[in-house]
Amino acid sequence: MSDGSACPPPGQDRGLVHQALVYGSSREFLDVTVPFCLEGLARDEAVLAVTTPANAGLLREAMGGAAERVEFADSAHWYRTPGRTLAAYHRYVGQRTGNGRHRRVRIIGEPVWHGRDPLETAEWTRYESAINIAFAGCAASIVCPYDTRVLPRSIVADARRTHPQIAATASPRPSGCYTPPATDDGWRHPPAPLEKGRKALHMRFEADLSAVRRQVADTAARLGLPQDRIERLVFAVNELATNAVQHGRGSGTVTVRRAGRRVVCDVTSTGGGDAAWYLGYLPPSPDQTRGHGMWVVRQLCDLLEVHTDEESTTVRVHVALS
Repeated sequence: MSDGSACPPPGQDRGLVHQALVYGSSREFLDVTVPFCLEGLARDEAVLAVTTPANAGLLREAMGGAAERVEFADSAHWYRTPGRTLAAYHRYVGQRTGNGRHRRVRIIGEPVWHGRDPLETAEWTRYESAINIAFAGCAASIVCPYDTRVLPRSIVADARRTHPQIAATASPRPSGCYTPPATDDGWRHPPAPLEKGRKALHMRFEADLSAVRRQVADTAARLGLPQDRIERLVFAVNELATNAVQHGRGSGTVTVRRAGRRVVCDVTSTGGGDAAWYLGYLPPSPDQTRGHGMWVVRQLCDLLEVHTDEESTTVRVHVALS
């Protein structure tokens, strides 16, 4: 049985279907989502609807008694951080298909865009693109609704870029704007410069990381980070610094500062590379002996950015103050 950490191995009925539903009315939303759910139930597939309370109410009413066989979740609670959201979907798919009860799952996943700052919006857009790789071998059909009545045009435009198909009443159609994540260099960019002169900690490290853990914890506490979030930050930084020592040139630097409502930490290792922008979005399989580190770091932090060049690799983690 799968432990839910990753999708079962590819086989019959495997393969991701990932569609954007661009809608401008309740009727347009229901015209796609109701048949999507009913068809899944008829095929004995697990069906999960992660959407707004208003849309959940519309869907329940339109489906009648069949809605009792659909699992519902509030998107505001589900879509909190990209790493943990993707992990939650992986657990759902693995648990529902790993025991043989269901051959596939169907998911309505409506991301939350309201209240996001530009950095969060960019990362959630990258998350939508990363799904195409992270779930590639999964037995999952995912429809992601985008409400044109409330969303900026730029977010709707990016939906066409990050989803291979566009959901429609008659049948889905290919998205002419779709760009596969592995070839989408538009997501490759260095972390945005932070305000100069606000570094609370800057230190160099080598093999002994005890001082790094101690000073990161002390600095984060001075910056107002709660204890449980300090522990998450220290664990993440320790993992990144360990990777820098083992896979870089044996040394690196750590910089910690406050940026708005977050504590931000850069871990920079000497030695360049070619790390993918979606590093840490691909869940390791249970039999892997390596490759768990960046996946774990994404679960611990609220946002994560990766940048490599010829000289160094920088991983920036963000942990919210509250």
